[in-house]
Amino acid sequence: MEKIKGKVISVNISSRKGMRKKPVKEAEIITDHGIKDDAHASGTWHRQISLLALESIKKMQEKGLNVKPGDFAENITTEGIDLLALPIGTKMKIGKVEAEVSQIGKECHTRCAIYYLAGDCVMPKEGIFVKVLKGGKIREGDEIVVST
Repeated sequence: MEKIKGKVISVNISSRKGMRKKPVKEAEIITDHGIKDDAHASGTWHRQISLLALESIKKMQEKGLNVKPGDFAENITTEGIDLLALPIGTKMKIGKVEAEVSQIGKECHTRCAIYYLAGDCVMPKEGIFVKVLKGGKIREGDEIVVST
């Protein structure tokens, strides 16, 4: 089994949905729920935590947008992993947290505050979602290991 490695660039939370998230140094991940104190944590569906690659954010920066990790409402900004290449069901460890890819991209029904603030949004096309299999703490700089 091949292992793909990347790292956590930023851990981001917000108190309301549809807004930019603020980076935090550390976050508690709750099994089958999501990130404690984040508006998207619900435990009742498969989109418990969102991930977006720093590489996707850099594409938007190259278009002249002043955006940074968390601005697309992603919970975890990653680096070094082609998130879109991971099939649904792929397992990963983020630090000591265990998660499973549950959705690739999302439909954007309405243009949210992020779209209007940033001028575009890569999250619907390039973000992925995971459900939490085993909780724990995650922090900036943690290693991400994907088993393929």
